[in-house]
Amino acid sequence: MTRARRHASALAEPIDPRLRACDQPGCVGEGLFRAPKARDRLTDYFWFCLEHVRAYNAAWDYYRGMSSHEIERQVRNDTVWQRPSWPFSANGKRVRADDVVFEDPFEVFGENAPGPKPDSRLRELPPEEREALAILDLPPEVTLEELKTRYKILVKRHHPDANGGDRQAEERLKAINRAYSTLRKRLAA
Repeated sequence: MTRARRHASALAEPIDPRLRACDQPGCVGEGLFRAPKARDRLTDYFWFCLEHVRAYNAAWDYYRGMSSHEIERQVRNDTVWQRPSWPFSANGKRVRADDVVFEDPFEVFGENAPGPKPDSRLRELPPEEREALAILDLPPEVTLEELKTRYKILVKRHHPDANGGDRQAEERLKAINRAYSTLRKRLAA
């Protein structure tokens, strides 16, 4: 069918709603207002006059006949527009807030930028120590106790056994071990 023919047929005979009678038995009014026939047939309509559509809407209960569990499932499903949802993840694994790196190279957010704030003491450190602090997400004035505590937390979180043998977790653990060794040497001296 050509484009012109489709438009012509769509505009040829518009349906006049005034020709539709009210679906309420015994009513001779015009059916100008539509109302769904049932919860499972939301696109199949009754056509009522104004008086009867008001009465129908006042009596309509979408959740009638549903259990509380069905209602809860329906409400939760409606919050995501009837589409499946799942947690944010990376390669099927959940992402922790500590693992998200936020960079603001143009300083768009200024002081309100999330994440660690730039520190002048950080610039005085050697590059390998700056990198180690960034990997472990620690401030430059970290103590040995804080370093050990953070290291234990990160090792538990990124150990390959805890992440199903994930290669990325293994590489992250290697970087954490190198960073810990670098900072432990500085703090133990």
